Amino acid sequence: MYPYRIPLPLRPHHGMCLAYFRGLGYSGAFARGMEKTKAELETGAAVRLSLQPDKICAACPNLADVRCASWEKVERYDRHVLALCSLSEGTVLPYPVFSALIRHRILLPGLREKVCGDCCWNGLCR
Repeated sequence: MYPYRIPLPLRPHHGMCLAYFRGLGYSGAFARGMEKTKAELETGAAVRLSLQPDKICAACPNLADVRCASWEKVERYDRHVLALCSLSEGTVLPYPVFSALIRHRILLPGLREKVCGDCCWNGLCR
């Protein structure tokens, strides 16, 4: 069914971050990790949408223990993405399908800033 037996956990808002990712990040290690994860996902890997830290969060300086220091904000982003894509936490689907949902239901209709306009990376996504 999917090229990987175990779906990769992915925060829903990271689908939007990946759409705009251009090799920049909090650090070189973060950018390399995100680039590697993006390449893996784009092979058609399945994802399990999660409101918990994922592989992309691993090198983020905002990850304190097992929780994001900005958890309220990122959880709001995640819940907006889920709602706009008519998905729920725990949904498993191929990453290309998830990416297409984000593109067609959030990015193309111009809703990105409504979801994450207060993100520190907003300027790069404009």
